[in-house]
Amino acid sequence: MGDKAAPPSNSRRYLLWAGGAVGAVGAVSVATPFVLTMTPSARALAAGAPVEVDLSKIEPGMMVTVEWRGVPVWIIHRTPEMLAAIPKLNDKVADPESTQSVQPDDVNKEQRSIKPEWLVLVGICTHLGCSPSEKLKAGADSGLGDDWMGGFYCPCHGSKFDVAGRVFKGMPAPLNLKVPPYRYLSDTHLVVGEDAKKGA
Repeated sequence: MGDKAAPPSNSRRYLLWAGGAVGAVGAVSVATPFVLTMTPSARALAAGAPVEVDLSKIEPGMMVTVEWRGVPVWIIHRTPEMLAAIPKLNDKVADPESTQSVQPDDVNKEQRSIKPEWLVLVGICTHLGCSPSEKLKAGADSGLGDDWMGGFYCPCHGSKFDVAGRVFKGMPAPLNLKVPPYRYLSDTHLVVGEDAKKGA
């Protein structure tokens, strides 16, 4: 009869078990960094989250920039003079009623806002994605001529937008600046990234 292998002794069983355990721990320790790199960081998770803005610190005529989903969002506190300029430019802008442009349904299509004095815009040109410069001051001090009534200028290819983010006729940009979803929490706070009707 052929020789049969002897069953492993207790000490050999322990060595086999210990070796397997050490190998498993090693495999987990090697895999952990790879798993962690696939887990979204806190910043990545927060990038798509709504952003709350305190309006009480923004004086009339001022603009602040916040980041939402990795893009700049401008909040502009428009003056009565700025608001008065908007209808005067209807024949000079390409889409005065914003019928072709992106904005929530509940904004005024000419003023492009829920409340007239507060404008919320994505600060990315609709041409090739540059960020326009703020040129809110009217007149020659803007560098855009005596008849400039305030707005934004894209230095990449020269597109001009009024103080409602509407693009002027004949510019490279095909559409008005985008208005992101936003809603008011109170008279002094708004949230960018939440629809006014749905709340999300």
